[in-house]
Amino acid sequence: MLVQLRQYKHEEVQFDDNRTTGESQTEDTVNPDSEDYFGKDMDELDVETWETIKHEGDPIQRRSVTIGGVTAVSVPKEPTEEDDPDLPGQTIQLRMGGGIENLAQAEIVEVQDLEVEDPAEGKVSKEDEPHGKASMDEEP
Repeated sequence: MLVQLRQYKHEEVQFDDNRTTGESQTEDTVNPDSEDYFGKDMDELDVETWETIKHEGDPIQRRSVTIGGVTAVSVPKEPTEEDDPDLPGQTIQLRMGGGIENLAQAEIVEVQDLEVEDPAEGKVSKEDEPHGKASMDEEP
């Protein structure tokens, strides 16, 4: 399966050794142009890219993560030590051939089974009444 997630973390403040306490960080010092900093355009590098967004009025960082080769996706019933109530998301467990990977502070965007080729059978149109189903309040 192919799993796409969004992961969140607190914003990391970058300090410049030449700054004095209380001196503001300008956009140029915090986010230098990637070509000036790395000698290459950021699109040419295979690196994690976190973007700063607002969450409940505070700046946090978010990134999009896509992982292939996943066999199962689950969410722990109880919060884990990594879960931070001040950030969106929770720990997501991904089972892959080599073991289990935990992603803290993540939200599932999409999960695709790449091996399914045939369209689903038994589709019911909106006009049709569902047959053979009981409501949750009724006992079978």
